[in-house]
Amino acid sequence: MYRLTDFDAVLAISRRGSFRAAALDLGMSTSALSNAIAKLEEQLGVRLFNRTTRSVSLTGAGERFVDQVSPALRDIHQALDTVRSQQETPTGTLRINTFATAGREILSPLILEFLRRFPGVRVDVVTEGNLVDIVADGFDFGVRSQPFVPSDMIAIPVGPARRYAVVASPGYLETRDPPRVPSDLLAHACIRTRLPNGAMFRWQFESGGEAVQIDVDGPITLDEASLARIAVLESVGIGYFMESDVLADIEAGRLVRVLAEWTPPLAPLCLYYPSRRNPPAAFKVFVDLARELARSSSRSR
Repeated sequence: MYRLTDFDAVLAISRRGSFRAAALDLGMSTSALSNAIAKLEEQLGVRLFNRTTRSVSLTGAGERFVDQVSPALRDIHQALDTVRSQQETPTGTLRINTFATAGREILSPLILEFLRRFPGVRVDVVTEGNLVDIVADGFDFGVRSQPFVPSDMIAIPVGPARRYAVVASPGYLETRDPPRVPSDLLAHACIRTRLPNGAMFRWQFESGGEAVQIDVDGPITLDEASLARIAVLESVGIGYFMESDVLADIEAGRLVRVLAEWTPPLAPLCLYYPSRRNPPAAFKVFVDLARELARSSSRSR
């Protein structure tokens, strides 16, 4: 017997080019996915994928299978969406793609609040630094800074006002003058940040319409804000964060903010998604909650 989930699995592997990545998208183990595809290939009597230790690619039969099955699966899933849209109690799983800092900012006010209101729904959050095509990669929603939202998506601003914060520990500043302008950072030890593409992040500042980027130097390079925060708390150097990641430390006196006048408000985070004719009930109530949060955030700004 053929299962719809097996056909979805074939498309996921084709899309991602990797059993491991497809398994993560589908919420299953790589071995379970491999076994499911092997069973499907046995039932069909053909190989759908060429597998090596380094790559996965469709066979000729696999390409024809994907080409012919894809439109049918879209129709089937649209029909399922139409039925689910009539649910009185939202159920199912919502998949959200975002980046780590944004995930921390929206987790409590949006995602956890949603789970409290609708315990029958599950939420799968994937954080990654690189931008992805949420439709092609099988996500219901994306969360990014407003300028990075694709123009063909519906976007809802969510979360509080955002800005960067440059901070140091009181211990670090005991024997050093705090920076007064961004160029002063060149005389300080700073926690450097590596971007997902491998490039070094230049600290960005703006004041009175003047934009400045500083390529800081320092004893350690990290790629995760939680690690950089530890280094700053340990007086290794000055750090550059989203304000939300260090606000509690600033308010408690564990960290001291510098160059505040050079870090103006930023574009808001946006929840975005493609237009759907008959979205499932879970999808609709999640959008409703996001709009509720957007109204609340706009009143508090």
